[in-house]
Amino acid sequence: MEFSELIRTGRAEALLLSSPGQTPVRGTLCITSHHLLLSAGHGSPSDLWLLLRNVDAVEKRVAGNSGTITLKCKDLNVLQLEIEGLEQTLDIAGSIEALSSLESVTTSYPFFYRPQSLRLGDAEYLHPPDHFYQQVALETNGWRLSTVNKDFSVCASYPPVLVVPREIGDEVLARSARFRQGGRFPVLCYYHSNKGTVMLRSSQPLQGANRRRCAEDEELLQAALALGGGQGLVLDTRSAQAVKQARITGGGTEAKAAYPGWKRLHRPLERGRPLQDSFVRLVEACTDPSLSMDRWLSRLDGCRWLTHVKEALTTACLAAQGMDREGVCILVHGAEGTDTTLLVTSLTQLILDPKCRTMRGFQSLLEREWIQAGHPFQQRCAHSAYAQGRPKHEAPLFLLFLDCVWQLSRQFPLSLEFGEGMLLALFEHAYASPFGTFLCNSEKERYLCDVKTKTHSLWSSLNQSEKRKSLCNPVYSPNPLVLWPSVEPQSLQLWAGKVSLPFCLPSLSTASSPWLSSLIGFLPNPNSRSFPTLDSTT
Repeated sequence: MEFSELIRTGRAEALLLSSPGQTPVRGTLCITSHHLLLSAGHGSPSDLWLLLRNVDAVEKRVAGNSGTITLKCKDLNVLQLEIEGLEQTLDIAGSIEALSSLESVTTSYPFFYRPQSLRLGDAEYLHPPDHFYQQVALETNGWRLSTVNKDFSVCASYPPVLVVPREIGDEVLARSARFRQGGRFPVLCYYHSNKGTVMLRSSQPLQGANRRRCAEDEELLQAALALGGGQGLVLDTRSAQAVKQARITGGGTEAKAAYPGWKRLHRPLERGRPLQDSFVRLVEACTDPSLSMDRWLSRLDGCRWLTHVKEALTTACLAAQGMDREGVCILVHGAEGTDTTLLVTSLTQLILDPKCRTMRGFQSLLEREWIQAGHPFQQRCAHSAYAQGRPKHEAPLFLLFLDCVWQLSRQFPLSLEFGEGMLLALFEHAYASPFGTFLCNSEKERYLCDVKTKTHSLWSSLNQSEKRKSLCNPVYSPNPLVLWPSVEPQSLQLWAGKVSLPFCLPSLSTASSPWLSSLIGFLPNPNSRSFPTLDSTT
């Protein structure tokens, strides 16, 4: 396929309308294979340089001999283009729709992007897979690196090397993998050196209605238990009812009799369509200029986005409490182990580990717990909040994680080395990026597409001195203590961000200012660190 086949009209005169209060720009509109450009001419730089992958929805309206194209972007910006000529309007809209929804990974812009300041292949040296193990090995010799998945034959969504108990052989791991959904057997994701406790993650066991058992899986978890405190807690991110339904289709959870020393706690977290719908309703409420104050508050409560933030932080606090205060080993999983599982494990590490709060440590955390751990970015971030048809695979789990991190940065403004700009950049690049960091759904897919050798790394760009300086927190002061965030309603605030989209709320200013602080946010009470305890385990 040639890109030129999808470009019906490559050039037209257009008027760009963006945010209210900004002067409209008239110029020449050009469509390339990956970008939409608009220049006012006279040697001036482009007034619009939009990566077409960022377009979430295209709406067109024609009247007479002209038309208007509204571009709703994945980063929540909305642009309007007034174009002369009916046929040109339809052709340009069709071209944008086709080029913004290319399915082939290797035809995406990261495979063509070649900035002079970066070199291909730098990503492999920034956060090598064995770096985490080297840190663990400094604290304990009870764990080892396993290459049982070196050819991705054991688990398609795991990386080639994994950290497992030293006494467990690769044959045991392979058999445990056959007992876990998608082959995601329990692996070490964090060693809490202060207490000698560990956190593991996996997918659900394939127990089924017959309560099937796997001796190798039980052996693996008992070995981890012996290395991580002697007592264990399975933190299941599904409800007890969801687990019962999963047994009907072959899933389930760890039986108490089969895994002595392990207790179970259900902390249901939404994912998939319910979470996506929550995000959509939030954006719809924020962009509706007709809402009264009472109606706005009702819509905000109805979308339940802040409820999802609260539940995610609460669950992470429970895991952190178990490791730091109760001295127990934590196993986190839901069904597939690629969504809410990673949300909990990454937040828990951010709460417990000061190294994860540095710029480099945070990047390593994202690489290890989201990218290499198999979060399906290509599916989950295929569309944002504006797309008309939404496949069941979409869900803003990564955005929810970033929101939770922002809540931590608000409550502990000195403890994170990176600022809000870093979080906003990650949000934008997860949905549309010139870099290959968030491409594909797993390390196996990235390997097959040669992503690491043929695309540039986002981390290489963000770590350049000038860029890094702009993303750092200017008041950062290293904090060696555990961060215990408050999850009280008055302590959580809706993240407005500093995007250019003017959220239209009654009697409030644009989203580039903290306009929600006067509405729903109050300064957190440092003495209020309330979250459920571990007493309710089963």
